Amino acid sequence: MTDVRTTVTEITGADAVSARPLGPGVFEVTLAEGTLVVAKSAVGPGATRAEATSLDWLAESGTVAVPGVRGYDDNWLVVDRITPGPATAAAAERFGRELAALHRTGATALGAAPPGAPASGWIGRAAMSYRPASKWPDWYAEHRIEPYLRSAADSATLSTAEAALFSQVCERISEVAGPPEPPARLHGDLWSGNVYWGADGRAWLIDPAAHGGHRETDLAMLRLFGCPHLDRVFDGYLDTAPLAEGWLHRVPLHQLFPLLVHVVLFGRAYAGQAVAAARETLRLAGA
Repeated sequence: MTDVRTTVTEITGADAVSARPLGPGVFEVTLAEGTLVVAKSAVGPGATRAEATSLDWLAESGTVAVPGVRGYDDNWLVVDRITPGPATAAAAERFGRELAALHRTGATALGAAPPGAPASGWIGRAAMSYRPASKWPDWYAEHRIEPYLRSAADSATLSTAEAALFSQVCERISEVAGPPEPPARLHGDLWSGNVYWGADGRAWLIDPAAHGGHRETDLAMLRLFGCPHLDRVFDGYLDTAPLAEGWLHRVPLHQLFPLLVHVVLFGRAYAGQAVAAARETLRLAGA
């Protein structure tokens, strides 16, 4: 604990008087004036900088609530601690409207990194490319499916036959991608665990992997593992920014990215769900 307190003091310039673990590599730290902050250890090279710039980029939009960045170094990131509260229907609907507004603020390109970000980003403990592109189907296949597919196939986490399904998706992705849209400013890792319900009646977004992408990807991630009042989140979103026709059919396609990341990080436990999403995407393509 002493090392965490010392590090927080050095990063923030405020005396840290106590610390308690919240999870692996994550601590709640009390500063001398009584303020609570959260200190997170880096998951890889550049990870603290990637998350700090992601939070700043989301905050700069003036749309969604995110913790303020207190500072970071190569090994630790320190952010404000958000006081928890209940997940209410009203907060969920407000979150949907705010998320739609965030997406509308846009990005310079698909794959665009937050200003000041390192050369590559992170999603959880997996590296993530910031390489830009102009056409979403090609970019999504090359930078959001294929890198994690190669890793899963090389480790034999996916069988040869299973890996072939994802390769077929990449070959036919233009047939199921839907109409083109301008790059949206994404949270990038928007599963329900990264939606933090605050005492102020808002949903706060934590642990972003922000970049320019397709807004349906953020929304598809929200549907993966359940989210409180998800129907109200979508009510707020769709009232603010309707989605292109057929978006529900494209959910499995947009879930391939986070599911393959989970396969790489956690193994066969997510292989069945990922393969099912690939098969459903191919069914949509008429394969």
